[in-house]
Amino acid sequence: MAWNEPGNSNNKDPWGNRGGKNQGPPDLDEIYKDTMKKIRRSFGGKGGGGSSDPQNGGGFSSSGLILVAVILLFVWGYLGLSTIREAERGVVLRFGQFHSIIEPGLQWQPAFADKVIPVNVESVASLTSSGMMLTKDENVVMVEMEVQYRIENPRDFLFSVTEPIYSLRQATDSALRYVVGHTTMDNVLTTGREEVRQSTWQLLENTIDKYNLGLQVVDMNFLAVRPPEQVKPAFDDAIAAQEDENRYIQEAQAYARAREPEARGVVRRMEEEAKAYKQRVILEARGEVARFEKLLPEYEAAPEVTRQRLYIDTMEQVYSNTTKILLDSEGSGNMIYLPLDKILEQQKSNQSSSTADQTPKSGQYSPPVNQSRSNQSSSVRESNRYSGGR
Repeated sequence: MAWNEPGNSNNKDPWGNRGGKNQGPPDLDEIYKDTMKKIRRSFGGKGGGGSSDPQNGGGFSSSGLILVAVILLFVWGYLGLSTIREAERGVVLRFGQFHSIIEPGLQWQPAFADKVIPVNVESVASLTSSGMMLTKDENVVMVEMEVQYRIENPRDFLFSVTEPIYSLRQATDSALRYVVGHTTMDNVLTTGREEVRQSTWQLLENTIDKYNLGLQVVDMNFLAVRPPEQVKPAFDDAIAAQEDENRYIQEAQAYARAREPEARGVVRRMEEEAKAYKQRVILEARGEVARFEKLLPEYEAAPEVTRQRLYIDTMEQVYSNTTKILLDSEGSGNMIYLPLDKILEQQKSNQSSSTADQTPKSGQYSPPVNQSRSNQSSSVRESNRYSGGR
Protein backbone atom coordinates (compact mmCIF):
# COMPACT_ATOMS: atom_id res chain seq x y z
CA MET A 1 0.00 0.00 0.00
CA ALA A 2 1.37 3.41 -0.89
CA TRP A 3 2.18 5.87 1.83
CA ASN A 4 -0.43 8.39 0.72
CA GLU A 5 -3.39 6.09 0.03
CA PRO A 6 -6.56 6.49 2.13
CA GLY A 7 -6.74 4.19 5.14
CA ASN A 8 -2.96 3.93 5.57
CA SER A 9 -2.29 4.31 9.29
CA ASN A 10 1.41 4.86 8.77
CA ASN A 11 1.06 8.12 6.96
CA LYS A 12 4.77 8.96 6.57
CA ASP A 13 6.25 10.24 3.32
CA PRO A 14 9.85 9.54 2.28
CA TRP A 15 10.92 13.13 2.93
CA GLY A 16 9.94 13.13 6.60
CA ASN A 17 6.52 14.74 6.27
CA ARG A 18 4.66 12.79 8.95
CA GLY A 19 1.41 14.56 8.60
CA GLY A 20 1.31 13.92 4.92
CA LYS A 21 0.11 17.44 4.27
CA ASN A 22 3.33 18.69 2.65
CA GLN A 23 3.72 16.80 -0.59
CA GLY A 24 6.89 18.67 -1.86
CA PRO A 25 10.61 17.59 -1.74
CA PRO A 26 12.72 18.19 1.40
CA ASP A 27 14.55 21.46 1.95
CA LEU A 28 18.25 21.43 0.88
CA ASP A 29 19.29 23.49 3.87
CA GLU A 30 17.85 20.91 6.24
CA ILE A 31 19.69 18.11 4.40
CA TYR A 32 22.96 20.04 4.66
CA LYS A 33 22.47 20.69 8.38
CA ASP A 34 21.70 17.03 9.07
CA THR A 35 24.82 15.93 7.16
CA MET A 36 27.08 18.32 9.03
CA LYS A 37 25.70 17.14 12.36
CA LYS A 38 26.50 13.55 11.50
CA ILE A 39 30.11 14.44 10.45
CA ARG A 40 30.68 16.36 13.72
CA ARG A 41 29.39 13.45 15.76
CA SER A 42 31.77 11.08 13.94
CA PHE A 43 34.78 13.30 14.82
CA GLY A 44 33.74 13.67 18.46
CA GLY A 45 31.91 16.98 18.22
CA LYS A 46 28.55 17.84 19.69
CA GLY A 47 25.66 17.59 17.32
CA GLY A 48 23.32 20.04 19.01
CA GLY A 49 22.43 23.52 17.98
CA GLY A 50 22.19 22.85 14.25
CA SER A 51 24.92 25.43 13.58
CA SER A 52 28.37 25.01 12.11
CA ASP A 53 29.97 27.53 14.44
CA PRO A 54 32.65 25.94 16.71
CA GLN A 55 31.35 28.04 19.64
CA ASN A 56 28.04 26.15 19.50
CA GLY A 57 29.78 22.80 19.99
CA GLY A 58 30.43 22.00 16.29
CA GLY A 59 34.29 22.06 16.17
CA PHE A 60 36.66 19.23 15.17
CA SER A 61 38.59 17.18 17.75
CA SER A 62 42.32 16.39 17.67
CA SER A 63 41.71 12.79 16.63
CA GLY A 64 39.73 13.99 13.64
CA LEU A 65 42.54 16.27 12.55
CA ILE A 66 45.04 13.41 12.79
CA LEU A 67 42.79 11.21 10.67
CA VAL A 68 42.49 13.91 8.03
CA ALA A 69 46.26 14.36 8.03
CA VAL A 70 46.81 10.63 7.58
CA ILE A 71 44.39 10.56 4.66
CA LEU A 72 46.07 13.52 3.01
CA LEU A 73 49.50 11.92 3.53
CA PHE A 74 48.28 8.70 1.93
CA VAL A 75 46.91 10.60 -1.04
CA TRP A 76 50.17 12.54 -1.41
CA GLY A 77 52.22 9.33 -1.37
CA TYR A 78 49.93 7.72 -3.90
CA LEU A 79 50.22 10.66 -6.26
CA GLY A 80 54.03 10.35 -6.17
CA LEU A 81 54.03 6.85 -7.71
CA SER A 82 54.92 6.54 -11.39
CA THR A 83 55.57 3.62 -13.74
CA ILE A 84 58.36 3.82 -16.33
CA ARG A 85 58.16 1.31 -19.19
CA GLU A 86 61.01 -0.87 -20.36
CA ALA A 87 61.74 1.24 -23.46
CA GLU A 88 61.53 4.53 -21.56
CA ARG A 89 63.64 6.63 -19.24
CA GLY A 90 62.09 9.07 -16.76
CA VAL A 91 63.39 12.65 -16.62
CA VAL A 92 62.75 14.07 -13.13
CA LEU A 93 62.14 17.81 -12.74
CA ARG A 94 62.23 19.16 -9.17
CA PHE A 95 60.56 22.52 -8.89
CA GLY A 96 60.95 22.95 -12.65
CA GLN A 97 64.69 22.15 -12.85
CA PHE A 98 66.38 18.97 -14.02
CA HIS A 99 67.10 16.64 -11.13
CA SER A 100 67.84 13.09 -12.35
CA ILE A 101 66.98 10.29 -14.79
CA ILE A 102 65.20 7.24 -13.40
CA GLU A 103 65.28 3.70 -14.81
CA PRO A 104 62.30 1.58 -15.92
CA GLY A 105 59.99 0.18 -13.26
CA LEU A 106 57.76 1.45 -10.44
CA GLN A 107 59.27 4.67 -9.08
CA TRP A 108 58.23 7.15 -6.41
CA GLN A 109 58.91 10.86 -6.42
CA PRO A 110 57.59 13.54 -4.09
CA ALA A 111 54.27 14.75 -5.46
CA PHE A 112 53.83 18.45 -6.25
CA ALA A 113 57.63 18.88 -5.98
CA ASP A 114 58.86 16.50 -8.70
CA LYS A 115 57.53 15.97 -12.19
CA VAL A 116 58.45 12.85 -14.20
CA ILE A 117 58.58 13.06 -18.01
CA PRO A 118 58.87 9.61 -19.71
CA VAL A 119 61.03 9.55 -22.85
CA ASN A 120 61.20 6.56 -25.23
CA VAL A 121 64.87 5.81 -25.97
CA GLU A 122 64.53 2.56 -27.97
CA SER A 123 61.95 3.23 -30.70
CA VAL A 124 63.32 4.31 -34.08
CA ALA A 125 61.61 7.21 -35.85
CA SER A 126 62.22 8.65 -39.30
CA LEU A 127 61.99 11.90 -41.21
CA THR A 128 62.40 12.79 -44.87
CA SER A 129 64.45 15.54 -46.47
CA SER A 130 63.95 16.35 -50.15
CA GLY A 131 64.29 19.13 -52.68
CA MET A 132 65.83 20.30 -55.94
CA MET A 133 69.58 20.60 -55.50
CA LEU A 134 72.43 21.95 -57.62
CA THR A 135 75.36 19.60 -58.32
CA LYS A 136 79.04 20.36 -58.81
CA ASP A 137 78.72 20.41 -62.61
CA GLU A 138 75.83 22.92 -62.40
CA ASN A 139 73.02 20.45 -63.01
CA VAL A 140 69.79 20.19 -61.03
CA VAL A 141 68.63 16.91 -59.48
CA MET A 142 65.69 15.96 -57.32
CA VAL A 143 67.01 14.23 -54.19
CA GLU A 144 64.94 12.63 -51.43
CA MET A 145 66.58 10.99 -48.41
CA GLU A 146 65.14 9.30 -45.31
CA VAL A 147 66.85 9.61 -41.91
CA GLN A 148 66.18 7.07 -39.15
CA TYR A 149 67.01 8.20 -35.62
CA ARG A 150 66.37 7.48 -31.96
CA ILE A 151 66.75 9.41 -28.70
CA GLU A 152 70.13 8.76 -27.10
CA ASN A 153 70.23 11.36 -24.28
CA PRO A 154 66.80 12.29 -22.82
CA ARG A 155 68.11 15.35 -20.97
CA ASP A 156 69.71 16.91 -24.09
CA PHE A 157 66.67 16.00 -26.16
CA LEU A 158 64.32 17.89 -23.80
CA PHE A 159 66.38 20.89 -22.75
CA SER A 160 69.31 21.56 -25.13
CA VAL A 161 67.24 22.69 -28.14
CA THR A 162 63.72 24.04 -28.29
CA GLU A 163 62.61 21.77 -31.18
CA PRO A 164 65.17 18.95 -31.68
CA ILE A 165 63.25 17.20 -34.48
CA TYR A 166 62.99 20.42 -36.48
CA SER A 167 66.69 21.07 -35.89
CA LEU A 168 67.50 17.54 -37.11
CA ARG A 169 65.48 18.13 -40.29
CA GLN A 170 67.28 21.39 -40.98
CA ALA A 171 70.70 19.81 -40.32
CA THR A 172 69.87 16.91 -42.67
CA ASP A 173 68.80 19.26 -45.45
CA SER A 174 71.96 21.35 -45.01
CA ALA A 175 74.30 18.33 -45.01
CA LEU A 176 72.60 16.78 -48.04
CA ARG A 177 72.79 20.00 -50.07
CA TYR A 178 76.47 20.44 -49.17
CA VAL A 179 77.44 16.91 -50.26
CA VAL A 180 75.35 17.01 -53.47
CA GLY A 181 76.84 20.42 -54.29
CA HIS A 182 80.32 18.89 -54.21
CA THR A 183 79.39 15.86 -56.36
CA THR A 184 78.78 15.57 -60.09
CA MET A 185 75.38 14.65 -61.42
CA ASP A 186 76.54 11.33 -62.89
CA ASN A 187 77.89 10.18 -59.53
CA VAL A 188 74.71 11.17 -57.73
CA LEU A 189 72.55 9.23 -60.20
CA THR A 190 74.75 6.18 -60.84
CA THR A 191 77.89 4.99 -59.10
CA GLY A 192 78.39 7.61 -56.40
CA ARG A 193 75.15 7.22 -54.47
CA GLU A 194 76.70 5.18 -51.66
CA GLU A 195 79.52 7.69 -51.30
CA VAL A 196 76.99 10.54 -51.11
CA ARG A 197 75.02 8.68 -48.45
CA GLN A 198 78.07 7.99 -46.29
CA SER A 199 79.34 11.56 -46.59
CA THR A 200 75.93 13.00 -45.69
CA TRP A 201 75.66 10.68 -42.69
CA GLN A 202 79.09 11.68 -41.38
CA LEU A 203 78.44 15.41 -41.83
CA LEU A 204 75.04 15.14 -40.14
CA GLU A 205 76.49 13.36 -37.10
CA ASN A 206 79.16 16.04 -36.71
CA THR A 207 76.47 18.74 -36.84
CA ILE A 208 74.10 17.24 -34.27
CA ASP A 209 77.01 16.51 -31.92
CA LYS A 210 77.82 20.22 -31.80
CA TYR A 211 74.20 21.16 -30.99
CA ASN A 212 73.76 18.36 -28.37
CA LEU A 213 70.40 17.31 -29.74
CA GLY A 214 70.48 14.04 -27.78
CA LEU A 215 69.70 12.09 -31.00
CA GLN A 216 71.54 9.26 -32.70
CA VAL A 217 71.29 8.65 -36.45
CA VAL A 218 70.64 4.95 -37.01
CA ASP A 219 70.55 4.83 -40.81
CA MET A 220 70.12 6.94 -43.94
CA ASN A 221 68.57 5.78 -47.22
CA PHE A 222 68.02 7.32 -50.65
CA LEU A 223 64.33 7.24 -51.51
CA ALA A 224 64.55 8.87 -54.94
CA VAL A 225 67.24 10.53 -57.02
CA ARG A 226 66.13 11.64 -60.45
CA PRO A 227 67.11 14.29 -62.99
CA PRO A 228 64.75 16.92 -64.37
CA GLU A 229 62.04 15.65 -66.68
CA GLN A 230 63.62 17.38 -69.70
CA VAL A 231 66.77 15.20 -69.58
CA LYS A 232 65.36 12.10 -67.90
CA PRO A 233 65.39 9.87 -71.07
CA ALA A 234 69.11 10.56 -71.65
CA PHE A 235 69.99 9.65 -68.07
CA ASP A 236 67.84 6.54 -68.26
CA ASP A 237 69.92 5.46 -71.25
CA ALA A 238 73.11 6.19 -69.33
CA ILE A 239 71.94 4.09 -66.37
CA ALA A 240 70.93 1.26 -68.72
CA ALA A 241 74.38 1.36 -70.35
CA GLN A 242 76.01 1.23 -66.91
CA GLU A 243 73.92 -1.82 -65.99
CA ASP A 244 74.85 -3.50 -69.30
CA GLU A 245 78.52 -2.82 -68.59
CA ASN A 246 78.25 -4.44 -65.18
CA ARG A 247 76.41 -7.41 -66.67
CA TYR A 248 79.06 -7.90 -69.37
CA ILE A 249 81.82 -7.71 -66.77
CA GLN A 250 80.11 -10.35 -64.66
CA GLU A 251 79.58 -12.60 -67.68
CA ALA A 252 83.26 -12.23 -68.65
CA GLN A 253 84.33 -13.07 -65.13
CA ALA A 254 82.08 -16.12 -65.12
CA TYR A 255 83.51 -17.23 -68.48
CA ALA A 256 87.05 -16.75 -67.19
CA ARG A 257 86.27 -18.81 -64.10
CA ALA A 258 84.81 -21.55 -66.30
CA ARG A 259 87.69 -21.59 -68.81
CA GLU A 260 90.50 -21.43 -66.31
CA PRO A 261 90.10 -25.03 -65.01
CA GLU A 262 89.91 -26.30 -68.60
CA ALA A 263 93.10 -24.45 -69.53
CA ARG A 264 94.83 -25.80 -66.46
CA GLY A 265 93.75 -29.31 -67.46
CA VAL A 266 95.13 -28.83 -70.99
CA VAL A 267 98.41 -27.52 -69.60
CA ARG A 268 98.63 -30.47 -67.26
CA ARG A 269 97.97 -32.90 -70.09
CA MET A 270 100.60 -31.27 -72.31
CA GLU A 271 103.12 -31.43 -69.50
CA GLU A 272 102.43 -35.14 -69.00
CA GLU A 273 102.67 -35.80 -72.75
CA ALA A 274 105.95 -33.89 -72.94
CA LYS A 275 107.34 -35.91 -70.05
CA ALA A 276 106.21 -39.14 -71.72
CA TYR A 277 107.75 -38.07 -75.04
CA LYS A 278 110.97 -37.20 -73.28
CA GLN A 279 111.12 -40.60 -71.64
CA ARG A 280 110.32 -42.36 -74.91
CA VAL A 281 113.01 -40.49 -76.84
CA ILE A 282 115.56 -41.17 -74.12
CA LEU A 283 114.73 -44.87 -74.09
CA GLU A 284 114.81 -45.09 -77.89
CA ALA A 285 118.16 -43.34 -77.96
CA ARG A 286 119.49 -45.70 -75.34
CA GLY A 287 118.18 -48.65 -77.38
CA GLU A 288 119.92 -47.36 -80.52
CA VAL A 289 123.12 -46.89 -78.57
CA ALA A 290 122.89 -50.42 -77.21
CA ARG A 291 122.17 -51.81 -80.68
CA PHE A 292 125.16 -50.05 -82.23
CA GLU A 293 127.33 -51.19 -79.36
CA LYS A 294 126.37 -54.80 -80.10
CA LEU A 295 126.81 -54.24 -83.85
CA LEU A 296 130.29 -52.74 -83.52
CA PRO A 297 132.13 -56.04 -82.92
CA GLU A 298 130.42 -57.60 -85.94
CA TYR A 299 131.36 -54.64 -88.10
CA GLU A 300 134.95 -54.79 -86.98
CA ALA A 301 135.06 -58.51 -87.82
CA ALA A 302 133.44 -58.22 -91.31
CA PRO A 303 132.94 -54.61 -92.39
CA GLU A 304 131.74 -55.23 -95.96
CA VAL A 305 129.24 -57.93 -95.10
CA THR A 306 127.85 -55.95 -92.23
CA ARG A 307 127.54 -52.86 -94.38
CA GLN A 308 125.66 -54.78 -97.10
CA ARG A 309 123.32 -56.38 -94.57
CA LEU A 310 122.52 -53.05 -92.98
CA TYR A 311 121.84 -51.54 -96.36
CA ILE A 312 119.58 -54.37 -97.48
CA ASP A 313 117.63 -54.30 -94.21
CA THR A 314 117.16 -50.56 -94.50
CA MET A 315 115.97 -50.72 -98.11
CA GLU A 316 113.60 -53.56 -97.27
CA GLN A 317 112.12 -51.50 -94.48
CA VAL A 318 111.77 -48.48 -96.77
CA TYR A 319 110.19 -50.39 -99.67
CA SER A 320 107.77 -52.22 -97.40
CA ASN A 321 106.04 -48.91 -96.64
CA THR A 322 105.56 -47.74 -100.24
CA THR A 323 103.98 -48.97 -103.46
CA LYS A 324 106.22 -46.98 -105.79
CA ILE A 325 109.40 -48.59 -107.20
CA LEU A 326 112.17 -46.93 -109.22
CA LEU A 327 114.35 -49.13 -111.48
CA ASP A 328 117.64 -47.93 -112.92
CA SER A 329 118.58 -49.87 -116.04
CA GLU A 330 122.33 -50.21 -116.41
CA GLY A 331 123.86 -48.27 -119.23
CA SER A 332 120.65 -46.58 -120.40
CA GLY A 333 120.59 -43.65 -118.03
CA ASN A 334 116.76 -43.75 -117.84
CA MET A 335 114.64 -44.15 -114.72
CA ILE A 336 111.64 -46.49 -114.97
CA TYR A 337 108.69 -45.66 -112.75
CA LEU A 338 106.24 -48.44 -111.99
CA PRO A 339 102.98 -47.18 -110.41
CA LEU A 340 102.15 -50.43 -108.67
CA ASP A 341 99.42 -48.83 -106.53
CA LYS A 342 97.57 -47.62 -109.61
CA ILE A 343 97.99 -50.97 -111.27
CA LEU A 344 96.59 -52.84 -108.26
CA GLU A 345 93.63 -50.48 -107.98
CA GLN A 346 92.90 -50.92 -111.68
CA GLN A 347 93.02 -54.70 -111.34
CA LYS A 348 90.54 -54.62 -108.47
CA SER A 349 88.16 -52.42 -110.45
CA ASN A 350 88.39 -54.79 -113.46
CA GLN A 351 87.72 -57.84 -111.32
CA SER A 352 84.64 -56.26 -109.75
CA SER A 353 83.18 -55.38 -113.19
CA SER A 354 80.83 -57.60 -115.11
CA THR A 355 82.28 -61.10 -115.81
CA ALA A 356 80.43 -61.21 -119.13
CA ASP A 357 82.41 -58.38 -120.63
CA GLN A 358 86.13 -59.23 -120.25
CA THR A 359 87.26 -56.80 -122.96
CA PRO A 360 88.82 -53.64 -121.57
CA LYS A 361 87.56 -50.36 -122.73
CA SER A 362 89.45 -48.41 -125.37
CA GLY A 363 92.25 -46.24 -124.08
CA GLN A 364 92.43 -48.07 -120.74
CA TYR A 365 95.56 -50.02 -119.70
CA SER A 366 94.77 -53.28 -117.89
CA PRO A 367 97.58 -55.80 -117.88
CA PRO A 368 96.85 -59.40 -116.98
CA VAL A 369 97.19 -60.56 -113.41
CA ASN A 370 99.98 -63.02 -114.12
CA GLN A 371 101.90 -60.40 -116.04
CA SER A 372 101.59 -57.88 -113.19
CA ARG A 373 102.82 -60.50 -110.73
CA SER A 374 105.74 -61.32 -112.98
CA ASN A 375 106.50 -57.60 -113.28
CA GLN A 376 106.46 -57.32 -109.48
CA SER A 377 108.86 -60.24 -109.06
CA SER A 378 111.14 -58.93 -111.78
CA SER A 379 111.12 -55.45 -110.21
CA VAL A 380 112.09 -56.91 -106.86
CA ARG A 381 114.88 -58.93 -108.44
CA GLU A 382 116.05 -55.89 -110.34
CA SER A 383 116.07 -53.80 -107.17
CA ASN A 384 118.10 -56.45 -105.38
CA ARG A 385 120.50 -56.63 -108.26
CA TYR A 386 120.76 -52.85 -108.36
CA SER A 387 121.37 -52.61 -104.64
CA GLY A 388 123.93 -55.40 -104.84
CA GLY A 389 125.80 -53.65 -107.60
CA ARG A 390 126.12 -50.60 -105.42
